[in-house]
Amino acid sequence: MKKLNTTAKLGLGALAVTLGLSSSAIAQDYDWPRLLVIGTPGTSTGSFASTNGWGPTLQKETGTTVRIVPEGSEPMRYKRLTDREDIAISSVSASEMASQTEGIGGYAAVKPLPQRILWHHNDTPWGFVVAGDSDLQSIDDIAKGGVRVTSGVFSPAIVRAVTQALPAFVGLSPEEAAEKITFVPASSYGENCRSVVEGKSDVAYCSPISSVLSEMEGAPGSIRWLAMDPENKDGWNGYLNHRPMTIPTKVSLGVKTAQGVNSMTSNFVYAVPATADVDFAYNMAKWMHQSHDAYKGSHALAARMSVDLFRGYLDSNPIPVHEGTVKYLREIGQWTDADDVWNNAAIDQMDQWMTARQAGLKEAMEQGVEINFENEAFLEIMAKHTDGLQVFRSRL
Repeated sequence: MKKLNTTAKLGLGALAVTLGLSSSAIAQDYDWPRLLVIGTPGTSTGSFASTNGWGPTLQKETGTTVRIVPEGSEPMRYKRLTDREDIAISSVSASEMASQTEGIGGYAAVKPLPQRILWHHNDTPWGFVVAGDSDLQSIDDIAKGGVRVTSGVFSPAIVRAVTQALPAFVGLSPEEAAEKITFVPASSYGENCRSVVEGKSDVAYCSPISSVLSEMEGAPGSIRWLAMDPENKDGWNGYLNHRPMTIPTKVSLGVKTAQGVNSMTSNFVYAVPATADVDFAYNMAKWMHQSHDAYKGSHALAARMSVDLFRGYLDSNPIPVHEGTVKYLREIGQWTDADDVWNNAAIDQMDQWMTARQAGLKEAMEQGVEINFENEAFLEIMAKHTDGLQVFRSRL
């Protein structure tokens, strides 16, 4: 890495002020890689589009050749990041990172290797929506019974949110929920959300950034959102038992009726292998922060990469952050000793999962058991080794 002495740095800083140059415009004291490959979900996703938005700015300002690679298979993108190492950064949902770590579903048979968060990518708000003239004034009113809630059978995640997590939030047991709530099936996301303005249901689980919500908001009677009090710790603990990576938040984007409402979000982050070079992570974090004004207008989701949004996300995030990012955040006053406590605990937690799953894979190989996530004998071995480990869940 190229070094600049203190005098030279001060001189360059003064020159930057005199000429009105941004920090990214002065000579860098870091040798950027000649090629930087970033993996994202498929070409139709916002993650791909927004990364293509800021990638050219990084290339222009640092000289590194940025290549954005769409990889629609989550397990394959994970392998390419951690095992094959032919991509340096991956855009991935935080909940997917948890599944990758814990070996959920298809990840059970994938080589377990640790990751770290490099920076915040984007957030998708979610909430429970009702018709504007609904009798439901509070989310707690659901517990009174006689309520219809739409269950989007097209999405297992939505089914869990409405049939398990929502009842837990309002204090209903599974038996009480079956008695007091009528779950109305919907076969598509649009049908799921429109159900409340079409009179087919009372409550639906939707994202306020969806175009269908704009239509619903503009319809006669409009819509409302049921607030989820962040101080309701019992409710949130119940919710997280079923949707552990959900982040409580105040909605700040999407339709006007949702903005300012206490609800929740799911977050995408940029991830790197735990073994990523500290200087690389440090300088990427530094660039993402200091050049945000230069690229935030390239895509709507790029605006969600600000250090303020990242800092807010870290207040609930349970996934470990890379050492280089921590170093930079500490320098700019966005990381404290209290953050070290939870981050070190998160690192230990991830290491425990890695050790347990590696031991399970070793035992399966020694016993000649087929390593396949659909093989019950293999899954039993993995379950034995991971029994008792704490799953990743948002910090309240």
